[in-house]
Amino acid sequence: MRRLVFQYRLPLLSFFLVCSPASAVAQSLLVVNQVDANLSIVDPASGREVATVAEKTVGVHGHEVAVSADGRTAFVPIYGGSGVGIPGIDGHEMLLIDLPTRAIVGDIDFGHGVRPHCAVLDPTSGLLYVTTELDKTVTVVDPKTRKIVGAVPTGQDESHMLAISHDGRHGYTANVGPGTVSVLDLVARKTVSVIPVSGKVQRIAISTDDKLVFTTDQTKPQLAVIDTATQKVKTWVPLPGLGYGTAATWDGHWLLVAIPSTNQVAVVDLGSMRVARRIDVDAKPQEILIRPDGKVAYVSCAAGKVAAIDLEKWNVQKLIVVGNYPDGLAWAK
Repeated sequence: MRRLVFQYRLPLLSFFLVCSPASAVAQSLLVVNQVDANLSIVDPASGREVATVAEKTVGVHGHEVAVSADGRTAFVPIYGGSGVGIPGIDGHEMLLIDLPTRAIVGDIDFGHGVRPHCAVLDPTSGLLYVTTELDKTVTVVDPKTRKIVGAVPTGQDESHMLAISHDGRHGYTANVGPGTVSVLDLVARKTVSVIPVSGKVQRIAISTDDKLVFTTDQTKPQLAVIDTATQKVKTWVPLPGLGYGTAATWDGHWLLVAIPSTNQVAVVDLGSMRVARRIDVDAKPQEILIRPDGKVAYVSCAAGKVAAIDLEKWNVQKLIVVGNYPDGLAWAK
């Protein structure tokens, strides 16, 4: 495959001039639009998209996004040209986007096609972890030097999404096709165990106390609840449809689960392990992000909107129009 990008690049920018570039370092919601192959920058106060940054990677696009600790740099892994487990062009790089100027300022090249997907910043160590599916690893990046500094094997194919413990010591990958969850020692950089879950799983989240990990079964409408102490499935929670993205609220009481088939978010009571309520959102909800103040959950919906859910009133306070097929979400302070 012909290499389309370089380690350093001139700024490439596609944007709508609505506010000054300096405002991008203020609180912003970032949204990766898969079909448009760009990144939306949203003003959360007004609920409006204020700019877009084009990926400029022909034939391949990003799915997810992470943000540096200072809120100035967005990291967008370029997954490829197809979905997980589907043949297609394999991405080999992660774009670096300067949010104040809204420009691509470089990339981190993995050297070959690895389908980099989920990037997670560990605030404890300061390291950035990126799932690199085709290598069956999680690649470790130093976001300050922008260099690859190591890798953690997952021992499984299709390690698509990653959640890490709040102390930064353990990671958990949802391995889609194998239907398993890998438990990783991020300090020793090794696989601790592989937990059988189902015939196929999607997405992953961790509780605020690090005692539970959640992934959604793709063969039955149910949520797997994994005990991190025993490293086994503790219980199953019935869902109103096949689940997808999940996120735990900061108070530790609730888990939000996207249900694409019903255009809803199911709210699971983590005390009773039952669905306590359902919230109608837009078509095909994908990923869920809890705002740092714990008051709002943002839900990307494939039809082109992000639903902002008030976590006190449990309703959608606004629908934010973004690009085509929004998926990955991140918060830039």
